[in-house]
Amino acid sequence: MTTRPSLPPSDVSAGVGIAGVIGLALWVLVCRFWPAIADTFALSGPHEVMDGPAAAMSALLFSGAGMVGWSLLVDKVHRRPSTGIDWTAPRPLRDVLDISVTKIAGLWATWALIGFAYCIARWYWRGQYVFAMEVLESAVPFLFLGAIPYVLWLDRVLVNPRDGAWHFGAMLIGREPWDPAEVKRHWLSWLVKGFFCAFMISIVPGGFGAVVRFDWASVTHDPVALGTLLIETMFMVDVQIAMVGYLVTMKPLDAQIRTANPHLAGWVAALMCYPPFILMGDGDVLDYRHNGAEWAFWLQGHDALLWLWAGALVFLTAVYAWATVAFGLRFSNLTYRGVLTNGPYAFTRHPAYLSKNTYWWLASLPFLTTSGSAVDAIRNTVILALVSGVYYWRARTEEKHLLAEDAKYREYHAWMAEYGPITRTLRKIGGALTPKRPVVQPAE
Repeated sequence: MTTRPSLPPSDVSAGVGIAGVIGLALWVLVCRFWPAIADTFALSGPHEVMDGPAAAMSALLFSGAGMVGWSLLVDKVHRRPSTGIDWTAPRPLRDVLDISVTKIAGLWATWALIGFAYCIARWYWRGQYVFAMEVLESAVPFLFLGAIPYVLWLDRVLVNPRDGAWHFGAMLIGREPWDPAEVKRHWLSWLVKGFFCAFMISIVPGGFGAVVRFDWASVTHDPVALGTLLIETMFMVDVQIAMVGYLVTMKPLDAQIRTANPHLAGWVAALMCYPPFILMGDGDVLDYRHNGAEWAFWLQGHDALLWLWAGALVFLTAVYAWATVAFGLRFSNLTYRGVLTNGPYAFTRHPAYLSKNTYWWLASLPFLTTSGSAVDAIRNTVILALVSGVYYWRARTEEKHLLAEDAKYREYHAWMAEYGPITRTLRKIGGALTPKRPVVQPAE
């Protein structure tokens, strides 16, 4: 009997994300019950402070500290060869000073250009993005000044300190040969960070505040309220852990962006899912909610169905959050930062996309409309199918990128295609639904 091969090992341990969730949960509990703690220590101050933007951003410290601590103390990721660091042979500072100055120039120029892009793009100065711009403005002095000791320290132990930032700096200074391919890789990575960091910061306060403010005691007998609370909580976990992932793309944590997706199709497929390029918003091209309503509207009065639907939606959101938590410090869109094969990725290559799209189908029920129009129902159903098609396209472009980068991912991809639980289940269902051809007996 042939033994089924095992999944290739994951580059990220399960403990990293779990440590982050525990840290986040502790901070949420402190914020939720702050009035009692304030009374105990004779402190004063409005409760709203603890569910506001500052508290939401502070949560990143708690979740991030847990993940960084686990990565360094338990997984010891800083010792991995994939970091590109050799801690045993630090160079004298004088030997890398010229390289470091060039790299710092490249980094400063990169950040200045991203800042200029923020300034001229109007969408960054209205709505929820205003908060992101305020946070980033406050971070500018620490970023620019902190880069000096960080680069000087790290370049002494990097095996190859001439990375993309150095090549971009060398291009600007014009003193040494530089590689255009390295400059391109550098800019693709920073375009990912620049675009998604602003977006993620802008949505951090909303979900965090909703969970802290929610009246937890009132939801136990209401499937809609309880489902809403748990779904909000899962999305908060997703956003918090993902935000930490975007912030700590550092080589000592083995969380650096090794490459960003070089394919234009990958960028187009991803960016149309996020503002300002999003096509799925109200009134946009792929808006599937015209004259529609959410699940609670259609199922009201049917308690058993409400509980069943709420449970299914919470489960799907939990899978979605689990997919982000499994990435730990390495979460980000459009990048290769190692191969993940554990958690929900042991069941399917794209658990986040699968669970998110299934959630949308169950939550919106696009074939039901408040107008009673069959045209609206058909239109909404077809458009949501197109939205799911966009995510299928995203998945394929991501696979194309990763298959070209890492032999381990190629092994994982092949294993999932042959032995993945969901793939095998769908294959069996397809086989069962396929009409069997009658067996023709040979003529005697």
